[in-house]
Amino acid sequence: MPDVTAEIHIAADLARVYSLAKDIERFPEFLPNVQKVVITARDGGRVVSEWAGLVPEFKRTIKWTEEGVWDDAARACRFRLLSGDWDRYDGSWAFASKDGGTQVQLAISYEYNVPLIGALIKQLLRKLVQRNVEETLAGLQARALQEG
Repeated sequence: MPDVTAEIHIAADLARVYSLAKDIERFPEFLPNVQKVVITARDGGRVVSEWAGLVPEFKRTIKWTEEGVWDDAARACRFRLLSGDWDRYDGSWAFASKDGGTQVQLAISYEYNVPLIGALIKQLLRKLVQRNVEETLAGLQARALQEG
């Protein structure tokens, strides 16, 4: 199963960056390939959300429902696929104070099986997921600096 990870240092307060990351419903505002995020259940730190993401290279929309468990004390989140187009999709967010700002890591493990998918398409998919992770962190950084 492919794994992708990215990290970024954001020159903003840990509490602020963490709060912005938890506001997943606003992700479509700064991530062009995220079409929608709708919260369907919230119970303490547990959030169930429906996602729709555009994959222009494949001319397709991927939809899924995930569960995220936000740990405010640890400033972390673990998320996992509940249903949808992915065969497997899970990962984690980690936030830490560092050098007067916030270090953020986003890691995703995924599996997306399409009949007759070739090695080149799998490599392209890995690049697309990696790009999405990096764009998510860059978008979070832009929001933190813009609104801060």
